[in-house]
Amino acid sequence: MRAVKGRAVIAVAAMVTLAACGGKGAPQLMNLRSGQGPDEFAIVPPKALEMPESLSELPEPTPGGYNRTDQTPEADAAVALGGKPAAAGGIPAGDSALYAHAARFGVDGGIRATLASEDLEWRRDNNGRPLERLFNVNVYYKAYRKQSLNQQAELARWRKLGVRTSSAPPRQVGEE
Repeated sequence: MRAVKGRAVIAVAAMVTLAACGGKGAPQLMNLRSGQGPDEFAIVPPKALEMPESLSELPEPTPGGYNRTDQTPEADAAVALGGKPAAAGGIPAGDSALYAHAARFGVDGGIRATLASEDLEWRRDNNGRPLERLFNVNVYYKAYRKQSLNQQAELARWRKLGVRTSSAPPRQVGEE
């Protein structure tokens, strides 16, 4: 009887160990069920509703098509930086000189795919220890710790060099 219980315990331990080692595809370093809460940047609210001057200005509804309240982050970023949103997703003629200067050392057309594959490899290499995976511990911040920027240390470094930091909070009394 005692031998049967011992074998059952060993069998259960082996199953738990194998389950912890099983791959589920791409590693999920950010586990939202571990008490960290949701990622507030993943929630994008729609633009505010506006009443047009004339209802004839409204476009015909197209299922699965563009909605006037949908966010347009690329166009909004271009406007915020003083540019004009591209009509067809290309580079506006007025921004061609800026693009030429930014691309002077070459442009890799497949940079997104390259970065995605490198990040996938990084996440697989930094997926946490077996018990962290077994208990769904959030290991995202630990995995990317070396790649993060300490904003306070960087601000202090730039101020020490004498560079104006007008977008940063003013210096506190007694701060060098």
